[in-house]
Amino acid sequence: MTKKIIFDKMNELYNKKIPFFFIVDYEKTAGEVIPLSELAQYGIYYSAPGQSNIDFQARHAEALLWRVFPVSKQDYRPQFNKVMQEIKSGNTYLLNLTCAAKVETNYTLEELFYAGNAKYKLYYKDHFIHFSPEPFVVTAQDRICSYPMKGTIDAALEHAEEHIINDTKELNEQFTIVDLIRNDLSMVAANVRVDKFRYIEKITTNNKTLLSVSSKISGTLREEYRHKPGDLFDKLLPAGSICGAPKQKTIEIIANTETHRRGFYTGVWGIFDGEKIDSCVIIRYLQRENNNLIFKSGGGITCNSRLQAEYQEMIDKIYVPVY
Repeated sequence: MTKKIIFDKMNELYNKKIPFFFIVDYEKTAGEVIPLSELAQYGIYYSAPGQSNIDFQARHAEALLWRVFPVSKQDYRPQFNKVMQEIKSGNTYLLNLTCAAKVETNYTLEELFYAGNAKYKLYYKDHFIHFSPEPFVVTAQDRICSYPMKGTIDAALEHAEEHIINDTKELNEQFTIVDLIRNDLSMVAANVRVDKFRYIEKITTNNKTLLSVSSKISGTLREEYRHKPGDLFDKLLPAGSICGAPKQKTIEIIANTETHRRGFYTGVWGIFDGEKIDSCVIIRYLQRENNNLIFKSGGGITCNSRLQAEYQEMIDKIYVPVY
């Protein structure tokens, strides 16, 4: 579907009160809108808080084998340095730099999807799966909420929670992304406020436990967006937490820096259940590419970033929540 068809279809089904699934890629150039009653026939299965259409079993009796082949630090360094130069030049002050890594596993995409545990997970036509801990926006009646996630640390590190909460780089990154999302929501909502600033969420993975930091921002939808969710998502995408600030200039820098195409990675998908819309950011993403499995991950770069720490965070996020 083209961008216009995607967002017009969302508006149409919403006003007919027909529950639907939608997905939009990072660049807003591809996506689908499908009534929930037809979703399984397309080979699309999902699980979100309080709802799911999973009706298959794909168990794997063996223990998970998981080998990661990340981009080398030698190849990561020039991308990191380019972003740091853009920051020093004043063109961006937060940029989410992402990379693609080959992985090998004894599980199929379907088996990983079934075995994985996450707030949001999606199996998309045997093309990709993802396990996202991060909501994008949730709307109900005239309310909209967003939950940007920024900052991840290995929970096994000594005083991990204290470290990530008090770390200057992480604090500044959260200030920046909360301000960006607050500004974005103000385009479609009034009375925008930060309800909760920097709370810790625990994420269990196949090889370690991680701690991530999130915030909650909410507002009252403006009248022109209350019955046009397509217009709302067109206005808000791409999600601020996976590009950076200022948004438009940072998107340009990403396009000129990253060495892979994001595609559906860092796009969004969501469900309209007839009453509310619940959507998430497509991260923790594993894609079939020819005969290989490719995992895409990244992290936010600021003026306080250090090469080794950012490189390690990118690797730490190459996981599946199978345990």
